[in-house]
Amino acid sequence: MTTRPVALDLNGYTNLPPGKIATVVTYLEMHEPPRLSPVRAPEGLSLERIDHDLVRYRRLFRRIGEDWLWFSRAVMPDGDLASILGDPAVEAYALNDGTGDVGLLELDFRSQNEAELAFLGLVPGIIGQGAGRYLMTEALRRAFARPIARFFVHTCSLDHPSALTFYLRSGFTAYKRAIEVADDPRLLGFLPLEAAPHVPVLAGPK
Repeated sequence: MTTRPVALDLNGYTNLPPGKIATVVTYLEMHEPPRLSPVRAPEGLSLERIDHDLVRYRRLFRRIGEDWLWFSRAVMPDGDLASILGDPAVEAYALNDGTGDVGLLELDFRSQNEAELAFLGLVPGIIGQGAGRYLMTEALRRAFARPIARFFVHTCSLDHPSALTFYLRSGFTAYKRAIEVADDPRLLGFLPLEAAPHVPVLAGPK
C-alpha cells in the first residue's frame, strides 16, 4: 500500500502518518578554528580507532543513541556502514575508560576541503564530566590539522537537549534548519520499543 505524500503546513501543524517520526534538524558550520582553551582527556580516558570494528562501533552507537532515538546508523545495512567506516577519509574513535567504550567521535573528510563532525556522543552517566569538551577539542584539532575551509555538523531535536548549545559554545554557527521525517526505527525492529520514551510510539490502530 502506497502512502500518499503529506503537504507540510509552514504556518501550523502537519499530521504525520502512523509509524512516522519527525525531528527538526539544525545545520552548523565554522570556517576557522575557534579560540578555545584546549582540554586534556579526563584521567583514565583514551581515544582508540575503531574504523574496522563494525560490531564495536554498532554497540557503542546504540549505547549512546538509543535514549535519543538515533536511527541513521541503526537502520543502515552492514555493507553500507562498513563501506563508510572503511573509507580512509573517515576516522572513527571510541573514547575508552579502561573498562569499556564511553564515547564516540567520528570525522568525515570525504568532501574536498571540508570536514564533517559526523558523530560526537557519550554514553549515559558520562555527560557533564568534561569528556564531551575533550572530544570536541580533539575534533577541532584533528579537523583543522588538514587544509579544510569548512567544518560542519548537524544536530536535531532527537539529540541531547544540550547538544545545540554545546555546538554553539564550541564555535559553530547555525545556518539552516530542516524537518526530517522517517519511519520509526522501533517499529521496524532496529531499536527496542522502550527506547526514547519521550517520543511515544504511534503505530496506529491494529
